[in-house]
Amino acid sequence: MIFVTVGAQMPFNRLIRAVDAWAGRTGRQDLFAQIGSGEYKPKHMKWTRFIKPGKFRQLFQDADAIVAHAGTGTILTALELGKPILVMPRRGDLQETRNDHQVATAKRFEEQGRVAVAYDEHSLILKLDELACLKPSNRIGTQASPELLERLRTFINSV
Repeated sequence: MIFVTVGAQMPFNRLIRAVDAWAGRTGRQDLFAQIGSGEYKPKHMKWTRFIKPGKFRQLFQDADAIVAHAGTGTILTALELGKPILVMPRRGDLQETRNDHQVATAKRFEEQGRVAVAYDEHSLILKLDELACLKPSNRIGTQASPELLERLRTFINSV
């Protein structure tokens, strides 16, 4: 199953419309989308507007891959669960968000080799066609490492 999510804060019609068109073109039936408050209602995939946290996590766990906005929480959840993730960041110039923080987030995680990124609908479609080849990044832990904790202790004690 491919889980598509736009998060809960803002609509992201551009992402949902592109994934829905791809689902229609390919005939894929194994997509489920959380579309938030967006105006566009998918025709080729199952969807809901919002999901309670427990169900959201279950969908992540059950998914073979995640397609999402470039929200930090969404990316970190995919990395924690070892799921391959393809993100398309919201853009400030298209009034999808207040600024380009998602573009910056996507670039940073992409530089680390942790996510696949599509910066526009055309590249999203191309990367969706290659989704089966997308490999999950190394899992991240849910707790800070002992090394990080020690560095923080040292810093705090030095202040």
